[in-house]
Amino acid sequence: MNKKCFVYIIAVVFLASCQKQPISQSQSNLNSPQNPSSLNPDASNPNYGQRPTQPQETWFFGVFKKKKKLSWGDQLIAEYEDRMKQNAKDKRKQAKEMEKPQYSDWTYFGHKRKPKKRSPDKMKYCDECGIRH
Repeated sequence: MNKKCFVYIIAVVFLASCQKQPISQSQSNLNSPQNPSSLNPDASNPNYGQRPTQPQETWFFGVFKKKKKLSWGDQLIAEYEDRMKQNAKDKRKQAKEMEKPQYSDWTYFGHKRKPKKRSPDKMKYCDECGIRH
């Protein structure tokens, strides 16, 4: 009985001495600046808070790429990102279109081509804009 107690006490002391940090020190390190949080993100990691990207699997010297199946939630997120990219592309295209003179120059007044300037006796009524010119 005494040998078992002695061995048990020695084992507990040995395991306690093998701990990396005492409990009091590990709790004080939780608020240290080296641990990232939402209030204090890790500045050394530029991708903190973003979804990790995994490299595509390739085989046969990178000629063929395997399509990665996404889960339902990830698929919805991917579709949303694609729609947002397409919307941004459409807005850029529309802005470029609006820079054309038929939209930016006031003398066009709704015409695709600039109306001709005629003398007052030769002016014609325009069906497009409702003005004589």
